[in-house]
Amino acid sequence: MKQILVYGDSLTWGIIPGTRDRLSFAQRWPAILEAGLLRTGTAVRVIEDALNGRRTVWDDPFKPGRSGLAGIEQRIEVNSPLALVILMLGTNDFQSVHQLNASHAAQGIASIVRAIRRAPIEPGMAVPPVLIVAPPRPGAAAGTMAEKFLDARERSGGLSEAYASIAAEMNCAFFDAGLVITPSAVDGVHLDAGQHDILGRQLLEPVGKLV
Repeated sequence: MKQILVYGDSLTWGIIPGTRDRLSFAQRWPAILEAGLLRTGTAVRVIEDALNGRRTVWDDPFKPGRSGLAGIEQRIEVNSPLALVILMLGTNDFQSVHQLNASHAAQGIASIVRAIRRAPIEPGMAVPPVLIVAPPRPGAAAGTMAEKFLDARERSGGLSEAYASIAAEMNCAFFDAGLVITPSAVDGVHLDAGQHDILGRQLLEPVGKLV
């Protein structure tokens, strides 16, 4: 059985917009992807590693352990052998405490890819390919997200283009989630169940080609 590691944030963890509740596993896009691959005859297990507030390489000044770079090499080692790593991070880089732009987030993704490739896996195990997924840009942040993601929409301009450039430079596969899904109107950041369903289904073809 092939294993795929999904490394993400709350858009993967499945926060229900406007709440602190979580969608069930069956409703989250990694599960939908896994079920779809199984239906096509691909024996696969999709492993979720999603942390609310996870950035690419920056720390949260209020909550420890939110840098995506911290611990990624050990996660690769723990879950190996891996047929694929899917990275979907960057949304939290645009929290108002940072004042970062799309280029910064893309460079953060590049740092994580480099860490994946130097992970101390067992001899003879293949270094897994990486699929970089550009998350949809934040919308009009509302409710409890309004201050946290103030001006995030503007600062994330050019995100998909920056990620596509990094993917090409580092020989990674690329998927622009912003072409198929949008953040919930409830908070402008997270994904409704319907958007999880769409993303999981839309990833079937590109992931199927990689595993």
